[in-house]
Amino acid sequence: MDAPTTTSADSGSGGGGWFTPRTTPAPHLTPAGPDRESGDGRRVSAIRPVGRPTTAPPESDEGRIPQPRKGREPEAPQKPSAPPQARPAAAGGPEPRPAPANASPDAILVRRTMDEIGTIADKVTSYFYALLFVRHPELRPLFPAAMDTQRDRLLKALLTAAEHVDNKLVLVPYLKNLGRGHRKYGTQPEHYPAVGEALIAALTRYATATWDAETEAAWVRTYTTISQVMIDAAAEDEMKAPAWWLAEVVAHDLRTPDVAVVTVRPDQPYPFLAGQYTTLETPWWPRVWRHYSFAAAPRSDGLLSFHVKAVPAGWVSNALVHRARPGDVLRLGPPAGSMTVDHSTDSGLLCLGGGTGIAPIKALVEDVAEHGQRRPVEVFYGARTDHDLYDIDTMLRLQQSHPWLSVRPIVDQQAHLQLPDAVREYGPWNEYDAYLSGPPGMIRNGVDALRDIGIPVSRIRHDSVEELVTAAD
Repeated sequence: MDAPTTTSADSGSGGGGWFTPRTTPAPHLTPAGPDRESGDGRRVSAIRPVGRPTTAPPESDEGRIPQPRKGREPEAPQKPSAPPQARPAAAGGPEPRPAPANASPDAILVRRTMDEIGTIADKVTSYFYALLFVRHPELRPLFPAAMDTQRDRLLKALLTAAEHVDNKLVLVPYLKNLGRGHRKYGTQPEHYPAVGEALIAALTRYATATWDAETEAAWVRTYTTISQVMIDAAAEDEMKAPAWWLAEVVAHDLRTPDVAVVTVRPDQPYPFLAGQYTTLETPWWPRVWRHYSFAAAPRSDGLLSFHVKAVPAGWVSNALVHRARPGDVLRLGPPAGSMTVDHSTDSGLLCLGGGTGIAPIKALVEDVAEHGQRRPVEVFYGARTDHDLYDIDTMLRLQQSHPWLSVRPIVDQQAHLQLPDAVREYGPWNEYDAYLSGPPGMIRNGVDALRDIGIPVSRIRHDSVEELVTAAD
């Protein structure tokens, strides 16, 4: 994934201050003294660090969860403290992970906190949302009515970003994608301080063994960087794309009792690349979005197709497979993903598609064909049974039309061999770029298999496994 350089994210040594975006506020968000006025005329409290003294009048605690461990600040050290690498874990705390080479002090402190809360993530998540909604009830409508569908996604995204605070090649593209994607929820710059306060408060409450003033300052700087990149990306995207698109269902093809090919017509042009994915929201489950890959390369008629498999208790997938019909209107988020073809090279493509993961693989094949290239493309189409090879006829027709394409169906129950293992029997693949799409377990095993046979990680592309885990329903 390319990582454009950016100077918008503060390094944490000044700049935006306590969770304050540095973008120029809109007129209705211009600060007015210690408080700001929101768009509807209400006063919005200025952001203050958890447990820190302030000269502003004290707020009433009525109807609010008390700030955790208020007043429990450690005294300022009388002599310089040891660098984070040399400080042992507190009694009863976790053993810190070995620090990566050249890790920044903030990254070391952030990772130490994450090591401590790893086993109590559910408690941290529950407290995070409780605090956020009690202190900022105006944010509750931005989330699904049933929070079990949301669970730890927001917090996990923040923690994932914090984990990569030193790796700008990973961090910046990840955050920009989040910032653009969060526009569809109605997220505004003024919402970020509220989320930051809840994050710091939850960590303060539960990271009891490792939390101190230095750690809190590291997290403040980290979150300030995270939020600023997301705010800037959303502002940039707002200049060229809507927050979401309306899309009418024009065709619904039930391939099996639980797999449907859904084709939609967006209400305005929808630019994307073959191999990417989007998020879908149905009218039956407002504010519940799920990831689906595009099942075709961009078409001249502007239509978009998705392969959807209904899974038990899957709200969105069951609605799309069993309830959606032509004429229904869905909402689409922006396109995302870097599992795209590099047309500047002539390397072969090694594609592994499991189940409905064949959808973006089909789009990649069409993309190569449209560019008129004759580079070899090897497709391994995995399924548990013959019945699950619901799109094999389409793939075989493509093979007949393009001599550079080879399609190999791999059925577990017949070959007694899983898809990644089958790939080892062919090859060599040294000159190929690899693409994987399917269930998270298949992707993890597939990456291991490809690395074992000598394909470098830099030539292996797949969608985020973390997002796929939450996209299953």
